[in-house]
Amino acid sequence: MKKTVLVIDDEKNIRNALRLVLEGEGYTFLEADSAEKGIDILTSKSAIDVVLLDLKLGGMSGMEALKIIQKRVFRETRPVIIVISGQATTSEAMETVKNGAFDFLEKPLDRSRILVTVNNAFEHRRLLDQRDNLASQLSDKYEMIGTSPAILELFRQIEKIAPTKGRVLITGESGTGKELVARAIHKNSTLHDKPLIKVNCAAIPPELIESELFGHEKGAFTGALNRKIGLFELADGGTIFLDEIGDMSLNAQAKVLRVLQSGEVQRVGGEQLLYVDVRVIAATNRDLQLMVKDGTFREDLFFRLSVIPLHLPPLRERPEDIPQLVDGFVKSFCKEYGFKTKSIDQKAMEAMQSYNWPGNIRELKNQVERMVILSSDNIGVKDLPFNLNHIVTVDFDIAKFSHMSLKEFKSEMEKSFILMKLEECDWNITRAADILGLERTNLHKKLKSYNINKAQE
Repeated sequence: MKKTVLVIDDEKNIRNALRLVLEGEGYTFLEADSAEKGIDILTSKSAIDVVLLDLKLGGMSGMEALKIIQKRVFRETRPVIIVISGQATTSEAMETVKNGAFDFLEKPLDRSRILVTVNNAFEHRRLLDQRDNLASQLSDKYEMIGTSPAILELFRQIEKIAPTKGRVLITGESGTGKELVARAIHKNSTLHDKPLIKVNCAAIPPELIESELFGHEKGAFTGALNRKIGLFELADGGTIFLDEIGDMSLNAQAKVLRVLQSGEVQRVGGEQLLYVDVRVIAATNRDLQLMVKDGTFREDLFFRLSVIPLHLPPLRERPEDIPQLVDGFVKSFCKEYGFKTKSIDQKAMEAMQSYNWPGNIRELKNQVERMVILSSDNIGVKDLPFNLNHIVTVDFDIAKFSHMSLKEFKSEMEKSFILMKLEECDWNITRAADILGLERTNLHKKLKSYNINKAQE
């Protein structure tokens, strides 16, 4: 399979030298003499693996191009970026890595260093693809997304647990995906072709839970006009998922314990004993051991349920999974609402990773749906809800401007500020001019003098 390298450099001699080196090693070579052309090539072709990007370019700078590639291109095709420059300071080199560059090469370029770095970049790309393929397979298999150590350990545990008929107690905060884990265990078990019956114990009134779980006979109580088959009977041969088991009354707990001990079920108002063979998976966001001490949960039932305890970590303990979760939710909601798939600004993503998500994945999913509906083609900081928006900070390292004159520094700051306001206004020039306190014609002049156009969004 051909390995493709795109070189973005405004010096023809550099491009020609890199062509000789890279084509001599069998790489497919593409070139662009400006950042704008390079971005056009990246957005029109999907098979570019590695990009060599010069930092000092006429027009749009390499640093600006790097940010745009990360924002607009990276999430789809994931090219590995190697930055090259002959005049960069140490702080600029560090800034490129912070903005997503894989490595930094200084001019004059050394042939051996180029080949080693490009080869390492392709190996990095291969490992990323391998990880993504594994994550995709696991996501399909378990209907869950993530590649953090915590989630991969969860997948490993499910792999062990699923083939057995051992009872499982899933603990974790609300919104962490306990039902998804229960479904994954059932789906990958020997009972996968049998029913999976879900019971939300918190949603059933105490006076009705026995009837729901075990059924009732006609006339057993006022309103019992017909015989009702209980959920344990319906789950016979399969799996029953007792969600929010900590909210079950002590009386109902005693009946559930009887089923677990002997497999016996007796309908309310009935005399006949029925026998069921059911795998039980329970879940709770409460501390059952503390409830046992308080006398609000039966100790014998706790030990019967927690043969295999499984704990789900909260989302704040695995922030590295958030980009993958967000991307999945964005694509899903865009498809659901008939939108073109939207991109996500890097700053917005960083804010989402910094937030502690008390409602966990459920809260993240709901907020992403809101942002997809209300945003333009790019989900930016302005689209974040207030509780996320206020944690966004502006990175400012004064050292990286040390090589500039005062006039150059002022121009750079003005250009960056205008760009920020334009993005906040979705590139509505009239609204941006109002916010900046400028005449519309004056803003247009500044855009022209700074070579600012919507390609830099």
